[in-house]
Amino acid sequence: MSSIRTLVRGGLVITAADEIHADVLIENGRVAALAAHGSETANAWTAEHVVDASRKYVIPGGVDAHTHMEMPFGGTFSSDTFETGTRAAAWGGTTTIIDFAIQPKGGTLGEGLEAWHEKADGKCSVDYAFHMIMSDVNASSLREMDRLVSGGVSSFKLFTAYPGVFLSDDGQILRAMQRAGSNGGLVMTHAENGLAIDVLVEQALARGETDPRHHGEVRKALLEAEATHRVVRLSQVAGAPLYVVHVSAQEALAELTRARDEGLPVFGETCPQYLFLSTDNLAEPGFEGAKYVCSTPVRPKEHQAALWRGLRTDDLQVVSTDHCPFCFKGQKEMGLGDFSRIPNGMPGVENRMDLLHQAVVDGHIGRRRWIEIACASPARMFGLYPQKGTIAPGSDADIVVYDPHAEQIMSAGTHHMNVDYSPYEGKRVTGRVETVLSRGVPVIRDREYVGHPGHGGYLPRGLCQYAG
Repeated sequence: MSSIRTLVRGGLVITAADEIHADVLIENGRVAALAAHGSETANAWTAEHVVDASRKYVIPGGVDAHTHMEMPFGGTFSSDTFETGTRAAAWGGTTTIIDFAIQPKGGTLGEGLEAWHEKADGKCSVDYAFHMIMSDVNASSLREMDRLVSGGVSSFKLFTAYPGVFLSDDGQILRAMQRAGSNGGLVMTHAENGLAIDVLVEQALARGETDPRHHGEVRKALLEAEATHRVVRLSQVAGAPLYVVHVSAQEALAELTRARDEGLPVFGETCPQYLFLSTDNLAEPGFEGAKYVCSTPVRPKEHQAALWRGLRTDDLQVVSTDHCPFCFKGQKEMGLGDFSRIPNGMPGVENRMDLLHQAVVDGHIGRRRWIEIACASPARMFGLYPQKGTIAPGSDADIVVYDPHAEQIMSAGTHHMNVDYSPYEGKRVTGRVETVLSRGVPVIRDREYVGHPGHGGYLPRGLCQYAG
């Protein structure tokens, strides 16, 4: 990173707080100043590089707070590496990802974190950070939580799902929440009743119900709601904040809304698949529905309106992707004849910013709310704001020049994620990323990739800025 000055000129700067026709001056990888376009101040600026943003939006780089690169699952690995996944993120206007390091069963949190550092170091095109999945809550790992928080890994994911793999019992979850309550960390939960779901899976398979659509039928909305209620009350007992990941069911959202109405520090995210896809996709003929198998599952279409309302009312604060791609050929096909063996996960890191802009076009949310749920709120939630998530003096110059008028058709034939299908194949959207700067350095320039692995740096994080 050099001291070369860059000027982004003539665009409409949109942050979570403001919309202003302004020029943005960048020095040493950071935003140096903003000034109204055409003003005496802006006209006096000179720079070695000028980016013309006329008739375009100038927005902060997206912060995707939930990705799974190279994640082991069911005997295989998610198909995006940190190299391919962060390149695809950049193409989609996302300049920061927060991935999940996994504590090995019987191992330490530190060992899991080190393994993920090895996967990512020198490979990333954009900046990255880590959450920690706790798969073995015990006295030693609880003590380790303190060290991780002070070292910049300040969020910990626990599961009420996946018995025998990730599931923690209520006592373990309570202990982790209590520890987070004392050290300032944030507990994230995957909230589904995994023990009950396993019973329904076994019964469905015994009846010969093996197709992908049954994945959505056994992972019932009521079991997401029950687990959400349970972790909310455990967090209340612990006196600790809670973040519920990938909320998909209106009944689960109702539990979060009730808790927030009671004044509890409870937060939630949803994902594009729950806003744009449904059980109609899971029921596509043949084995096509396998492409849409993820957990929590996509729900019947009527749940979408509740999720959009939750985003408008701030009962949901963040839209992340839960990007965890598996190729249809050879990976999703592992579940032919048994839906429970289909690897759970979907691609999305490249599509999120565009899909949410389409939501602006469609009238679901406003422009500033788009930036809030995709950039500012995830940065605040996970201790990265205002370094990330906004365009302000002193912030990292993670800046996207976005053409709100360009049309594109989403397709596996043109996307950059390392996966052989798109869940949004053939979907026409309005809006497209044109140029992406990461800390002032071009990664995408006029729809061409000019970045390189190793530009992206690791980000130690502070504490959740909503929970203090």
